[in-house]
Amino acid sequence: MTQIFAHRGFSAAYAENTMSAFIAAEKAGANGLELDVQLTKDDEVVVIHDEKVDRTTSGNGYVKNLTFKEIRKFNANKKGMKKEPIPSLIEVLEWMQTNQLICNIELKNGIFPYEGMEDKVIQLIRKYDLSDRIIISSFNHYSIVLSYRMAPEIETAPLFNERMYMPWVYAQSIRAQGIHPKLTSITDEIIKGALENGIAVRPYTVNKEADMHRLFKINCTSIITDDPVTAIKIKKQYETRL
Repeated sequence: MTQIFAHRGFSAAYAENTMSAFIAAEKAGANGLELDVQLTKDDEVVVIHDEKVDRTTSGNGYVKNLTFKEIRKFNANKKGMKKEPIPSLIEVLEWMQTNQLICNIELKNGIFPYEGMEDKVIQLIRKYDLSDRIIISSFNHYSIVLSYRMAPEIETAPLFNERMYMPWVYAQSIRAQGIHPKLTSITDEIIKGALENGIAVRPYTVNKEADMHRLFKINCTSIITDDPVTAIKIKKQYETRL
């Protein structure tokens, strides 16, 4: 049955990429999380989507120009009542010891090719013994290949925006076990083709109920959504039919 991944946590109701959003996703019953990582000036792996902190926090500037200590002072929960810091990847992986969630870590190294990011992320995954519960994805496919070479035991999945011809062939060529396509770039035929060829498909970002229905009907591997609660409600309709 299709799995539900909470995009940047339960980001429809909580500040994205915060521990509150991740904890809420788990409580809602999501199967997994999708989160983004960048490197600080002093090489800490932090969970934030944008290269700059301006949109999602009370601070400003590029993540790469700020130390971990500096970045932790910003409030990553601008909408909410309580102040929350940008999480470190360590914090998330430690918390994952208390549950069974799967986690898709997206390496945000398309704009700034953070030196050594793959190695740092892989070392942390191994330290917390989570290799079988992590998927590493990125729009930087060189980074995906490097991750696979460093850690063939950790699943990898290229992200892409455009429609690709027979993406399962491409995935197999870079030894990826899945693809994470933009929802609008994927047809039912492409999804079925990938699944038949043993490649997992996890489209992003699936927020409309009609799209959820469409993907549950064809038993897509997973959906990446801002709203796991709605997705779970719809998924239950399909579970009762089995």
